[in-house]
Amino acid sequence: MPIALRSRFLVSALSGAVATGFLMTQATGLQAQQMPIERSITVSATGTAEAEPDSARITSGVTTEAKTAREALTGNSETMSKVIAELKAKGIDPKDIQTAAFNVEPVMDYSKDGQPPQLRGYRVTNQVVVYVRALDKLGEVLDEIVSAGANQIQGLSFVVSKEDTLKDDARKEAIANALRRAKLLAGAAGAEVGNVLQISEETQASGPVTYAPRLAKAEMSVPIEAGTSTLEARVTVTWALK
Repeated sequence: MPIALRSRFLVSALSGAVATGFLMTQATGLQAQQMPIERSITVSATGTAEAEPDSARITSGVTTEAKTAREALTGNSETMSKVIAELKAKGIDPKDIQTAAFNVEPVMDYSKDGQPPQLRGYRVTNQVVVYVRALDKLGEVLDEIVSAGANQIQGLSFVVSKEDTLKDDARKEAIANALRRAKLLAGAAGAEVGNVLQISEETQASGPVTYAPRLAKAEMSVPIEAGTSTLEARVTVTWALK
């Protein structure tokens, strides 16, 4: 093929491709203009439910100091063994006793101004988390832990064992609250709530629980307020608008 003819052929082919692309772009633009935009409304809401705790977790431990690490470790182990033995004697299942922390560290004396710190001895700390399934025994368990030699009570938290099931009422309330708000907002804008397009529930790590004070039974060795736990559910719902 002569060079001039081949050049005209390439130009014609390119012009045809550009024209085809232009027509396709126009068609796509027309389709986008013709497609109706789906209107929707998204609302987040919460719901709550009340539940009484039925168990508890105690974080307790033993801290021992001595001149040598060996002496501190020996003394700490003896005391912690006694604490664990007393817990088992009170009916705590071994699977409900778990070591949470163990630490050996030097104890330094910084009392002399301008002088390098002096090694005074060693400190051994052993902590356990105890799951108390019988809440009416909680006061006695705390009393036994301290009597056996524990010198640390780091925390006490109440537990609702069937929390997820009991939160179903809170979830229903959250959905109802979201729907109520969606209807209110849609009505104010001259629209109506249609079908549900999406539902999601926010989940988060367990944090501090809110308690309504309720005095524990008088026969407990240590006075305890078990209270009532407030369970909260939060949902986000999207509805189509009519």
